[in-house]
Amino acid sequence: MPGVCDKAPDFLSPSEDQVLRPALGSSVALNCTAWVVSGPHCSLPSVQWLKDGLPLGNGGHYSLHEYSWDKANLSEVLVSSVLGVNVTSAEVYGAFACSIQNVSSSSFTLQRADGKLYDAYVSYSDCPEDRKFVNFILKPQLERRRGYKLFLDDRDLLPRAEPSADLLVNLSRCRRLIVVLSDAFLSRAWCSHSFREGLCRLLELTRRPIFITFEGQRRDPAHPALRLLRQHRHLVTLLLWRPGSVTPSSEFWKELQLALPRKVHYRPVEGDPQTQLQDDKDPMLILRGRVPEGRALDSEVDPDPEGDLGVRGPVFGEPSAPPHTSGVSLGEGRSSEVDVSDLGSRNYSARTDFYCLVSKDDM
Repeated sequence: MPGVCDKAPDFLSPSEDQVLRPALGSSVALNCTAWVVSGPHCSLPSVQWLKDGLPLGNGGHYSLHEYSWDKANLSEVLVSSVLGVNVTSAEVYGAFACSIQNVSSSSFTLQRADGKLYDAYVSYSDCPEDRKFVNFILKPQLERRRGYKLFLDDRDLLPRAEPSADLLVNLSRCRRLIVVLSDAFLSRAWCSHSFREGLCRLLELTRRPIFITFEGQRRDPAHPALRLLRQHRHLVTLLLWRPGSVTPSSEFWKELQLALPRKVHYRPVEGDPQTQLQDDKDPMLILRGRVPEGRALDSEVDPDPEGDLGVRGPVFGEPSAPPHTSGVSLGEGRSSEVDVSDLGSRNYSARTDFYCLVSKDDM
């Protein structure tokens, strides 16, 4: 019964094309499993492995184990072949697939890992407002909710003529650069006088850096740094934080995630008490009087609306600087005393609905 015996195999694994990134010196097992027609007139088909479309030859890089199980009614047999690949050199990387009865399965593509430890390097100004935005909003959203891994640095990004050795090493460990271009960041002298030179060096060190600006700030939109970034949109990603951007489903997070690369595999060691308390529905903010059902929350006013980062100490007891009263806004912002989405105003000192816990590990 050649017609029945020639029926195409039904591949169970791989069910779709897969991309794997094993490091040099590691090993990986590729499993090809399929149902094939069985019967007294059908011979047991063999499984052939291909690499880059060509039959895989024998060599010390590979080991092979094959198994088969008959179905109860003997109409089909489950054939499984496990290919062990020892990634001992760069030539091992490529596209692998198995073939049964001249029908190829989906592929396993082995790509060389790039050695990056973090998805993004985050540079920001060492001021209470910016540290709160990074530690209470940006980091929890990207790490806890979306699975990225960040490297945070509140030191000057390029304060001197040449990047420091530490900066070069840290940037080399990260796939992208995110710069929180707040009013405090733009107030640095080098941002006004040598931002062009700094941007040129950054473009040499990292591809398509991401700059976050804020709609509610008073900084003149004609600031040299902002004007330069708008002129070079084809080389950078420029994102605007607006009122309402804090919502996890906002366009800001979608655009930021599109600008970031494929994620580094990262599994937090322990849960986040903030998201545990709120059933992971709101990243960082709790509006008084809105507590998930079945939960209780102390109704006392937060004694420290500046937040508790637990590393700088006295600076958080100092009064916040009054907001600027002059200059041109970057956009039409909406303001409200209890509108938790209006973080663009940067006036955290007036908020009493800001509650969060940050451990030393998060810093």
